[in-house]
This record gives sequence, C-alpha cells and structure tokens, in this order.
Amino acid sequence: MVAIRSASSGDVEAIAALMDRQRETYEQHQPVFWRRAADARARHTAFLAVLVDDPKAICRVAEREGGFAGFAIGSLVPSPPVYDPGGPTCTLDDYAVMDDHDWATIGVDLLRAVTDEARRRGAVQVVVVCGREDGAKREALGLAGLSIASEWWTAPL
Repeated sequence: MVAIRSASSGDVEAIAALMDRQRETYEQHQPVFWRRAADARARHTAFLAVLVDDPKAICRVAEREGGFAGFAIGSLVPSPPVYDPGGPTCTLDDYAVMDDHDWATIGVDLLRAVTDEARRRGAVQVVVVCGREDGAKREALGLAGLSIASEWWTAPL
C-alpha cells in the first residue's frame, strides 16, 4: 500500500539522498550540463529544509510499507510575460522515485497529488523537468497525460 502525504523536515535527508543519486545518473548522460557542484548535496539539503517548511511550496512524499518511496515538489510561478496560459504554472524540478519501476504508479500518484493542490491554488498548467535519458520517468509523464513542450539542446564550448 502506498500513501502520499505532505513532506516534513524529517523527510529532507531522504529527499536529498535520492536527488543526489539522480544528479549522478543525469551527469553520466550529459556531463557538462548536469555536472554536480562539489557541495551540491549540502546546498540542496539546506534548500529542501526551507522548501518543506514553505507554505507556498507543494511538497509531497510517497511511502510504501512505512518506507520512503519518492517525492515531488511543486512551485507555483508566473508564466513568462510573452506567454499567457491563463494563470500560474506549477513547476516540478525536484521529483523522483526510489525505483524506476515505480514511475508509472508512485511517480504518477505523486504528480497527481501535487497537481491537484496546484489546481486548487489556481495553477493552469504543470511543467516537469526530466532528463533526456530518464526513460521510465518520461514514459510515466506521458501516461499521466503530459506532452513535451520544449527541449533544451546543449554542447560544451
């Protein structure tokens, strides 16, 4: 049984560890764009500690059998001034599951939990960051009804 709940300060270490693992994987696929700073985990842990206590952030954690299974953090932001989707955008940058096999289930459940709350707060769209080689996550986003709106292309200089 999976339970989705609001994140708390007690979840910060597990979230930071999972994101550290994800950054390591992303860096293997794109070593310049995703290159980790030497103190990335410490900085991210401090940032997450602020986010989970911020009432403006939408921080959700998934638990399976009492253990940490994943998380999603949404932030409501205004759209760029040259676009008018009709309201704020919910952006999910920090969003991961412990096991890639859980993207289609736990990952989608986390996405729904964040987007349901974002909708209640007035958001009209969701934008999710996903690495190009993150196949399981990309597939789950498609299953959840999302589509690719943009891709960033990069090369070292």
